Amino acid sequence: MEYLSDRIKLLSASATLAMAQKSRELKAKGMDIISLSLGEPDFNTPDYIKEAGKKAIDDNFSKYPPVSGYNDLREAISKKFREENGLNYTPDQIVVSVGGKHSLINVMLCMINPGDEVIILAPYWVSYYDQVLLAGGKPVIVEATLENDFKVLPEQLEVVITKKTRLIIFNSPSNPTGMVYTREEMEAIARVVSRHEGLYIMTDEIYEHIIFKGEHVSMASFDFIYDRVITVNGLSKSYAMTGWRIGYIGAPLWIAKAVDKLQGQFTSGVCTIAQKAAVAALRQDDGSRKMMRDAFLRRRDLVCKLLKEIKGFKIRVPQGAFYVMPDISHFLGKSDGEKKINTSDELALYLLEKAQVAVVGGDSFGAPKCIRISYATSDDLLVEAMKRMKKALELLR
Repeated sequence: MEYLSDRIKLLSASATLAMAQKSRELKAKGMDIISLSLGEPDFNTPDYIKEAGKKAIDDNFSKYPPVSGYNDLREAISKKFREENGLNYTPDQIVVSVGGKHSLINVMLCMINPGDEVIILAPYWVSYYDQVLLAGGKPVIVEATLENDFKVLPEQLEVVITKKTRLIIFNSPSNPTGMVYTREEMEAIARVVSRHEGLYIMTDEIYEHIIFKGEHVSMASFDFIYDRVITVNGLSKSYAMTGWRIGYIGAPLWIAKAVDKLQGQFTSGVCTIAQKAAVAALRQDDGSRKMMRDAFLRRRDLVCKLLKEIKGFKIRVPQGAFYVMPDISHFLGKSDGEKKINTSDELALYLLEKAQVAVVGGDSFGAPKCIRISYATSDDLLVEAMKRMKKALELLR
């Protein structure tokens, strides 16, 4: 007899990871799949970071580390916050975790009680919703529109905040839309937060270095809400270190201490080798961040140009990250004579089967009329993928 907890029954499998797994299975069967599903840079980790990891092995960094992370890493993060973001987080306000996803759930488990409301701005990264459920919270979805560049207006937040609202999850540059909030737009949201006692905002800044237009602004840089912001970041995207699993928070001291307490009972400290590599990543700059950012900008322009040639797609050109989220509502209800497309998830499966291109349906992102395309792959593959998609979509009538 199988017996599972109610909390695990509540959770959905990650849509992005599920599509990536399906793509791998089809590739293993010999199919020529082009994967545009995962949010993972296709670049290798820079050599100077890898060398630091190798040195850490040779130097025998193989014992349990402090739960919150080595002090030299937290000092490097503190310096990064100060110099790049204008934020004053001391090392004891910083906790290093197993990737940004771990950092996010740590905070939610420390701050959310059953029945507390958490505002999520849609389209949203797939794991936000399920992490709120795991923490016992109630997700409150506020929908942004394509016409407003997938950005939520402050007045939309005001009308949904109640006495039970404990947290807002904010993400810019955005996964899945690639949109970037301006300083003025962010300050307007910060003012909303400041007017509600006991309301906090957790800001996911993992794509901060991949911006094509404007500037990255940290929510905690607005001093009037500094003590109500939890800043989440990591090294996965900017340094091509997805597999190293390094994420971190900067937060009010009482939150950082709570996260340290929780993490001490879950994972303890993060892999020692990865931590030493992370110190090198933050202390040095070999130009690879700019190189990757420039490559993503070129790919963005290429993909958006080709998407605009596909009849039925509506797009907004993203300003950051490495995603574009076309509105595909034109194709809903259409059929190729064999299969009718009723949802964005069904369209994603159709493209996988007919075009052998893996994208992710928008249902899991809170955007049921969209699909997410990651352009974190080579120019040649992007051109071929768009060609295949256009051909397959022309069959839908």
